[in-house]
Amino acid sequence: MTAGMGTGAPATRATENGGMDYMTLVCPHNECQPEVAPPTVRIVHSGPACDVEEERQSERVYTIREGETLELVCLVTGHPRPQVRWTKTAGGSWERQGDSRAHNDTLKIESIGRHQGGRYYCKADNGIGTPAIRSIRVDVYFLDEPLITVHQSAGDAKDRFYAERTVFLRCVAASNPPVAYTWRRGRQALSQGADAGVDIYEPFFTPGETKILKLKNLRPQDYANYTCVASVRNACDIADKMAHFSLSNRTAPPSVELLPDDPLVVDPGRTVTLVCVTSGGEPPPALRWVRPGGEALPEGSVTEAGTLTIPAVAVDDGGAYSCLADNNVGGGARKSTDILVRGLRKARFWITPDPYHDDDRIRIGREVKISCQVEATPPEELQFGWMKNGRPLRSSERMVITHTDAEMSPGVTNLDIIDLKFTDFGTYTCAASLRDGGSPEISIDVNISSTTVPPELTVPRGRSRIVAREGDTVELRCLVSGKPKPVILWSRAEDAPEAADEVPAGAPPATEDAAQTEGYDGILRLADVTREMGGTYRCRTSQYNGFNVKPRQALVQLAVQFPPAVEPAFSEVRQALGRAFALTCRLLRAHPARPLRYEWKLGSRLLTVGRFDEQSDDTRYQVRALNREGYGEYTCDISNDAGAGRCTFLVTGKAYPPEFYYDTRGALWQNRPRSYGFKLQWTQMEPAGVDRILAYRLGIRQVGQGRWWEQEIPVEAGIRKGELLTYNLTQLVKPESYLVRLTPITRYGEGDATERIIAYSAPVNPHLREFQCAFEDETLCLFSQDKSDDFDWTRHSAASRDTKYTPNTGPGADRRGSKQGHYVYIETSRPRMEGDQARLLSPTFNAGSKSGATYCLAFYYHMYGKHIGALNAFLRQKGAAASEASEASVWSLSGNQGDRWRRAAVDVHPSADFQVLLEVVLEGVRGAGIEGDIAVDDVTIQEGRCQDPPSNNLISHAPPRRPALWLLRVALSLTLIGRQRYLETATPLTPGDLPPPRTTVSLSNLMTAKKARARSRTRTHHTHENTHTHTHGDKLTLTHTNLNTQTKRHRRTCWRTQKHTHTHTHRSRRSPCGVLSVFVVSESVRHDTQVPSDRAGVCRRRGDWGRTSRRRERRG
Repeated sequence: MTAGMGTGAPATRATENGGMDYMTLVCPHNECQPEVAPPTVRIVHSGPACDVEEERQSERVYTIREGETLELVCLVTGHPRPQVRWTKTAGGSWERQGDSRAHNDTLKIESIGRHQGGRYYCKADNGIGTPAIRSIRVDVYFLDEPLITVHQSAGDAKDRFYAERTVFLRCVAASNPPVAYTWRRGRQALSQGADAGVDIYEPFFTPGETKILKLKNLRPQDYANYTCVASVRNACDIADKMAHFSLSNRTAPPSVELLPDDPLVVDPGRTVTLVCVTSGGEPPPALRWVRPGGEALPEGSVTEAGTLTIPAVAVDDGGAYSCLADNNVGGGARKSTDILVRGLRKARFWITPDPYHDDDRIRIGREVKISCQVEATPPEELQFGWMKNGRPLRSSERMVITHTDAEMSPGVTNLDIIDLKFTDFGTYTCAASLRDGGSPEISIDVNISSTTVPPELTVPRGRSRIVAREGDTVELRCLVSGKPKPVILWSRAEDAPEAADEVPAGAPPATEDAAQTEGYDGILRLADVTREMGGTYRCRTSQYNGFNVKPRQALVQLAVQFPPAVEPAFSEVRQALGRAFALTCRLLRAHPARPLRYEWKLGSRLLTVGRFDEQSDDTRYQVRALNREGYGEYTCDISNDAGAGRCTFLVTGKAYPPEFYYDTRGALWQNRPRSYGFKLQWTQMEPAGVDRILAYRLGIRQVGQGRWWEQEIPVEAGIRKGELLTYNLTQLVKPESYLVRLTPITRYGEGDATERIIAYSAPVNPHLREFQCAFEDETLCLFSQDKSDDFDWTRHSAASRDTKYTPNTGPGADRRGSKQGHYVYIETSRPRMEGDQARLLSPTFNAGSKSGATYCLAFYYHMYGKHIGALNAFLRQKGAAASEASEASVWSLSGNQGDRWRRAAVDVHPSADFQVLLEVVLEGVRGAGIEGDIAVDDVTIQEGRCQDPPSNNLISHAPPRRPALWLLRVALSLTLIGRQRYLETATPLTPGDLPPPRTTVSLSNLMTAKKARARSRTRTHHTHENTHTHTHGDKLTLTHTNLNTQTKRHRRTCWRTQKHTHTHTHRSRRSPCGVLSVFVVSESVRHDTQVPSDRAGVCRRRGDWGRTSRRRERRG
């Protein structure tokens, strides 16, 4: 297109692109309005669906079967093009992080599960106004296999189900929608009240989820095969499912026994076998082994017929094992046992100085206690032994040996040395073993001497504050002394309070995976440190494997230096030549924070340098007037002792990308049988941000092909922000899709391009001049059933009609007389009720540039039968908003019209106020009985007025093109002709016709009448008229008339007229028979009755006028 021009440029044809030509359109600035629109959202579905129910105006309930593919499409409007995001909960995030489906227009979930049902939200946002959000509730239908369980009341529960006992059969099946249950005994269906010994009911606390069959005082006939049928009434084509149970006098709940029954104690590496056998139960119960808490069975274990075998059992395999037995009778049975795997682990020791003195050191003459701790399985087999310098040690008055309770775990043994002497110094050994063997012995050596001292913890000189740079490897060191040397624990002081548990050496710190410790030497090694790892670290002694005294601790501070963090890291700046602008680089953080230096460059050319003062956090470079040499990459380096941070600015004159407009009404049209056209519209993003756009380069290629065709579209004037630009693409080959690329061009060069796909859809467009549909295609010519009606139209042919069809109604062939031809009709047999409606919607017609033109809607109808209802045609027009729509009746007929096809034709006038969408609605209304089939065939919509409208076109409600203008131009004329013996009602004048002199011209929304000549056959006319009359001539008459006429014509003509007239007049005229009379009054009510005419056709009068009501007048 050429923007800003007053005339259009000639069409440019690219012959090398297979016949496509591009027509340039004009968009003057006084017509192209800024086009910015907030987003709107509508959710539609594609793919299989059981049902889509309109719950309310903005929400739908979408029903789908479990295992099917859910596909929801979010249709958005708005400019710029909104970004779309799907969420499972309002304002929440997608339940699968990183799922690309959340940001697509289409949400697709393959093999949907029941847990994936719920409410889905589509959010569209383009920064204009508030985001648009719509939701749809997805209801996943499923039906599990039913299960029958048998129960007795607590007082009746016995080993067997004897007679004179009450039994409950419960049927349960998980489903959506709620399941319906039916019971059968053998082949006999059971129902409530049919058998005095049977009750069928739903529990009060779980309605709809289960069905209970109660057998009261068991009888011999109650021992039978029972079937429970679970049904969701074929919802989503889900078939019914059944469960069976055979009830006999041997039916009993299960019972089991374990071999062996006592806990099993085994050595590591042995094979363990647990046997579970049934001791009762009918039907035979099923057996399975489980571990507490749902823990999996040991790897490599085998279960078979109630036997669990664990080869090469390990210590971790020890624990409880349970055997479950279930036969759906009663509550099932459970027996449990334990496997104890012998073993010793986690040996520790600690030395406790005399607790009665405030001294952490071991001194001669005081008490000292050595403790040893070991975890054992089984704990009762744990035994300890003490030795001194390799010799067994027994408890005495000065050497007291004690043990904790054998049932406690872990087990602890203590050696109390009372009144320590020099001869007590030596090496003490604590040995732990199991009484029956099966595990190696564990021993711990503890040296008690004058050199056994509590630990001391210090930080080496100069190492209390460590300074490092990002990426370095750092060692934090604490010097530990004492004998024995304890374990050192490291923690972050900011993350763990002083009394909190620390991470032992050898494990990574809790705050950083990269922080690691090595050994027990008091060194914490941190590799590849980051700025987040800076802070204070605490080292402390452990109370295990050392002195049991207050822990010693020390602090080490780590300072991590890093280069300045700046923003923006990268920014693209688009500027026109000659403009002034500034570039700003901001400091976020740095360590050290001062001193800081900055340096500005354009490419490799130094522009300026400087230092930050104490209060400044940014630096700015000013360009006073941009020239061509000023385009390029600007860099700003802010540096400290640790390095530098860089801001990068790319200054360019490239134009911003255009933004395609996706909400064009009637964008696609058909101009030839094998080609189509497309109205391409867009706005320019920030047109004033760079130099004026001189042209656009348009590229187009077929999807799937590699060759591009390009053309430049000149722009003669500046473009305003939001201005909608238009360019027509013609001669696009049906049904191909095309990729369109649009690139703005300035004197700087090409700007950023944007692309979109143009996909062909089959519109029905009045630009084709004629639309025809004989319903021979199964797609019904894109006609659709209205979801708001009571039942649907049916496509049918007489050749395929059922032999059991309803006689005396419906056509015997299509309108051309062919029994193989198709038509659509409404079937009025059961279950249809009187007044039910079936509505058929035509495809959408794009009025386009011909908005306001006249079109002829014509069709053939067949209305035969004594119970015929009504056939109505409506004109549905959609306004500027998608939710705005109006319907106007344009044709209506009711009653039996005979066993033949008849033609209807009516002019329709789409409104010219908007680019409207036109739909034709055919509505059939059922009559009082089954002999009321209505059929329609050969629907046509043709440009221009109807040439030969049929005589039985009784109603034409189509509004004129411009009601405000045509009120005085579209008319009906009533002419009184001399002294002839009949009244003539003229046909409507066509637009542009002028009334003859001294002729009454009236506007009527509806006027159907014919000459009232005396004829042999009988006809009945019903007319309702609202008339505004302007009389031309030497006298002026203004008349407002409400006329209700019921006309019945026989061989002897008679008329009956009821008339209300509001008149301002200077003169009145009267017909010979007084049919049309204007009284010289301001307001009058008149009822005129005519009597039959004589043989000559002259109206006879009773007393000249017969009975005439009195005039009620208010003279003006």
